[in-house]
Amino acid sequence: MKKSLDEHADRFSDHAVDYDESQDSPEYRACADLVVAHADPDSGDVVLDLGTGTGAIAFGVADEAAEVVGRDISEGMLEQAREKAAENGVANVTFGEGRFRDPQVPDGVDVDVVTSNFAMHHLGDDEKREAIDVIAELGPHRIVLGDVMFFGEPNPDDPFYSPEVDDPATVGVLADAFTDAGYALTAVEMVSEQVGVLVAERPD
Repeated sequence: MKKSLDEHADRFSDHAVDYDESQDSPEYRACADLVVAHADPDSGDVVLDLGTGTGAIAFGVADEAAEVVGRDISEGMLEQAREKAAENGVANVTFGEGRFRDPQVPDGVDVDVVTSNFAMHHLGDDEKREAIDVIAELGPHRIVLGDVMFFGEPNPDDPFYSPEVDDPATVGVLADAFTDAGYALTAVEMVSEQVGVLVAERPD
């Protein structure tokens, strides 16, 4: 049985201080760079970064966006993100508790772009669909998802993920979820056979 979201939150809080140093794989760095590049917010856009962690994506898009709203389930991660924002004088990024299926977007805030990197794979496939539906209801014109995902049959002897806590989907499952939510895939970036970035945009 996979861990609950609260168990994930506690696990990430326990490792929040050294989380940035632990994310040193070339796949993670490539994925993060692609998510930031594809997010490509306009100067007036509000970006919602789900599973923001210590803020890597949020800070990566902050210079181009009007506002960035970072949401995570781990208070320890959020504390690290807030400290980095204060230390670096980043004033247009705010961090708070929120989940894929309950992102806690402040009233009156219209979301233009949604980003997420290495977070949604903790949800089961049905939960991913629910999350994408919730995100779509916010009305963003672009959703950029970087994550552990399967482009083919994963090698059970060499998983990029941790089977006891992670539940990656196939690219096909994710593509269908975006399509069913009214979006079209405009980019599919394969970082490795188990890691990629999907860009979904709402048709005009």
